[in-house]
Formats: sequence, structure tokens, C-alpha cells
Amino acid sequence: MSDFQYKQRTFALDDLEGQTKALHEDGFALIPGVLSAQEVQDVRDGIDRLRPFGFDHVSVNEHYKCVFNRDRLFLDMLDRPGVVDLAESTMGAQCHIIGSSAWRSHPGHNGWSPHTDHILVTVPEEVASDPQSFPIYLCTAHYYLDDITDEDLCPTYVIPGSHKSGRGLVWGKDKEPEWHGKKLEPVLVKAGDVLFFRSEIWHTGSLNKTADRMRYLLQVHYSHRTIAQRFSPFPWTFNPEILAVANERQLRLLGKHPEGAYG
Repeated sequence: MSDFQYKQRTFALDDLEGQTKALHEDGFALIPGVLSAQEVQDVRDGIDRLRPFGFDHVSVNEHYKCVFNRDRLFLDMLDRPGVVDLAESTMGAQCHIIGSSAWRSHPGHNGWSPHTDHILVTVPEEVASDPQSFPIYLCTAHYYLDDITDEDLCPTYVIPGSHKSGRGLVWGKDKEPEWHGKKLEPVLVKAGDVLFFRSEIWHTGSLNKTADRMRYLLQVHYSHRTIAQRFSPFPWTFNPEILAVANERQLRLLGKHPEGAYG
């Protein structure tokens, strides 16, 4: 689509200052062109190879958890240049991942359920609006693997700035939330783009209105070291083949931290 235009402001992959400022102001940063066309296809092919295991859910919407532990392809998505730099700059040099999921959303799947991923504490709005007193603890990187240039292929919807509300949404309770007169707006993207957003932002998936297209999505969830990792199923076991090929940065993201006060 030659006349495609982004609805939200975008940032170059190396604009760390701009991205960080956007996380505080808008609650998210949209970064075009993180993956090449070949990389997009490789990740899509990797998702096609996944089979249900543990807490995976497969229906009209397929959700595969902890995919970094299954294929080096997904492991290498944890420390993508630019994206991991944003995680480290906002959540600390010892930040790690708490999970990584892959999705295939079939025609007819309706993901509309406005929510917040995680609220550490409910605070007055004037506190939440101050980036110095309300730091970033959890963020998600959405790697989009399709051109989502209209509202048919279940785009993500967000309310810019809603992380400053100081409160969360109850999953599925409020179908049309508003914050300061702002409503949910679609994030239209090209394949290979990344939406990096903090856990307090009000957002939702949506309906796949197409007749024959699946939406492919890869998520990487980053957090401050003090946040527990959400690896499943229990008891958790790292794949030795993955550990054998992981670099030191990836190992730290998987939880290899220096000794601290609690271990």
C-alpha cells in the first residue's frame, strides 16, 4: 500500500533518547523496520513449526509460550539491536525477560478485551504522571510479522498516555474505555515493525475480520531484575541446546545474574 501512513509517531531504531521519552509520555514507542523481509519470513516459518506444549493454547487463536526455549531463531530475538538497548536503558543493565510468546490469530478470532498487562501499585494520577516517581518496570516488544495497514487484520489498539492514569483496567470489563477524552486507536504497521510498550498502558487486541489471513505476532516481555520470570510449565527446565548456543547477553536475559542480596 503505497499511501500507507502511521497513525502514531515513529522512531528510528537508534533513537534511544526519543524512544525512552515516548515511553514516559505516550507509554509506547513504535519502531519501523526492525526486521528485514527475510527475517520476517524466517520468524513466521518458525512459528509454523511450533507444536502445543505445556500451557500453550491452540484454537482459533494459537498462543505458544516460552518459545525462546524451543528454537535458536526465537532466542536470537531476545537481544535484537536497538530493542534490547531500549529495555536496558529503561529497566537497567541487569534487566531480563519474563517470557516470550508467539501467536497465530485465525480469521474470526476476536481479541477485543481492553486491559493493562500489569500494575505494580495503584497510585494517584499526579504521581503516575511523573516519570521520576513512577519508573518503568515491565515492557513488551511486539514484533509484527504482517502488514497491518487497515483495521481488518486484528491490529493492536492503545490509548496514548493512559499509563499515567495510575490504575489498571479489569480484563474484559470495560469494552470502550476512555482516558482524558482519548479512546482506543489502532496501531497500523508494516511487517518487521516493533511496538515497545510499558505494562501500564491501556490496550487490546481486536477482531480478525479477514476471510483467509492469519496474523502472526512474536512477543518478548522484558522486566527489571526484581520482577519474577514467568517460565512455564513448572517445574521449568532450560533446553540445554539453547543454553549451549546463547551468548552472555542472552544468558543474562534468561536469568544468569551476578550474585545479589537475595541470591
